[in-house]
Amino acid sequence: MQEFDFLVIGSGSGLDVANVAANQGQSVAVVEKGPLGGTCLNRGCIPSKHLLYHADVLETIERADEFHIDATVDGVGFADIVREVNEEVEADSESIRSGLRSSSQHELFEGEGRFVDDRTVEVSGGEDDGARLRADTVLIAAGTRPSVPPIDGIDDVEFLTSTEALQLETPPEHLVIVGGGYIAAELGHFFGTFGSEVTVVGRRPNLLPEADAEVAEAFTERYADRFTVHTGHAATAVSEDDGYVTVEARPYQYGDDGGIVEDADPVMVTGDELLVAAGRVPNTDTLNLDAACVETDARGFVETDEYLRTTAEGVWALGDIVGEYLLKHSANHEARAVARNVFGNEPEPVDYSAMPFAVFASPEVAGVGASESDLRAAEREYATNTYRYGDTARGDAMKAEGFVKVLIDLEGEILGCHVIGPEASSLIQEVVVAMKSGSGTVRDVREAVHVHPALPEVVQRAFSGQFTRGGGGHRHDH
Repeated sequence: MQEFDFLVIGSGSGLDVANVAANQGQSVAVVEKGPLGGTCLNRGCIPSKHLLYHADVLETIERADEFHIDATVDGVGFADIVREVNEEVEADSESIRSGLRSSSQHELFEGEGRFVDDRTVEVSGGEDDGARLRADTVLIAAGTRPSVPPIDGIDDVEFLTSTEALQLETPPEHLVIVGGGYIAAELGHFFGTFGSEVTVVGRRPNLLPEADAEVAEAFTERYADRFTVHTGHAATAVSEDDGYVTVEARPYQYGDDGGIVEDADPVMVTGDELLVAAGRVPNTDTLNLDAACVETDARGFVETDEYLRTTAEGVWALGDIVGEYLLKHSANHEARAVARNVFGNEPEPVDYSAMPFAVFASPEVAGVGASESDLRAAEREYATNTYRYGDTARGDAMKAEGFVKVLIDLEGEILGCHVIGPEASSLIQEVVVAMKSGSGTVRDVREAVHVHPALPEVVQRAFSGQFTRGGGGHRHDH
């Protein structure tokens, strides 16, 4: 048995807390079964956004004729693009590994960690198979993995998850995607831009169902122009023949009384690659949490209090495995909170207010705060205003489609903001700052001087003028 002051399972955002522990002079153990750096670096936002930027460049060139510019693409080194991105990711991961191996304050244990007792972890597999570790403080930051739904025949066919799709060196002829969330949207954009025929099958009425409904509807319409989209359909069976996979999808009624419409005619879609992008599941089932008295919720995510303490004394958790927001910037935010609460004097609850999200598809989507359906479900009074990109000078010059939608209470407090269009992930940031660091009202955005004619004017104008009261038809000038 090796004893440590601090032990972390996972090497993503949990490493940030481990480094704080090391800087405090504590002995630190890091347990990691895969490449160092966690999901974001190895299988998530870093490789995907690198790849997606290449698609954005190609899409820009292909739109050149809209601006009376004659441009052609003579060739695309698709395999070179994928290899270059993955080599960079591997180099970054190896750099983290080398840093931990050479550190006098950290000790890296490579293998799968499983609890065997209170704050006691055994490593299996990998270079450190059989090691048993105990620590005064343990942090669970083991993340999630792609979810594979129980579709008939799924175990008998070759399919991709996001992990394999990010390493595919040849674009499919026809990519069939099961799932309608952000992974489906981003990878559909990537492969579709590089020439794949794309078909998307999603259960919900719209793609990006977690976005504001008006944004999700607009996004779905744009994707229906680009690809074949079957929303409101659930994949019920898959089969493979001679290298081609066929997906059977039946109409799906969403809601408490909904489900698959069994007597409806199915849609049959065949492609040479199948991507299953149906969400993610926590890695809690690999950790033997019962041995440490760490409880999970009904979905399998680690139960924590508002300080990110688990149900076991001295055991904390953060990141995707707690299931609050499956976003890297949320995990980083939680890491700062855990470091503060473990090593500070007075614990402070994690503040999840103004947590933004972005989808790096085409069109880009971003949002923060409540959606209109959230406010209606809460029976909360609100007012809303929408402004289109094309009604600003820069947006018009870009021939940009899309809009910014603002939701406020009747006193002018910002409740939410939702963007669909170019640079949405950047435009949302001033709203996040206003909600988090300003007065949190429309005045923060409306009265700030905005560069003319830069694109952020579309945000400023969405926060200006007359708002329509939700459900009431009244107008309010803020």
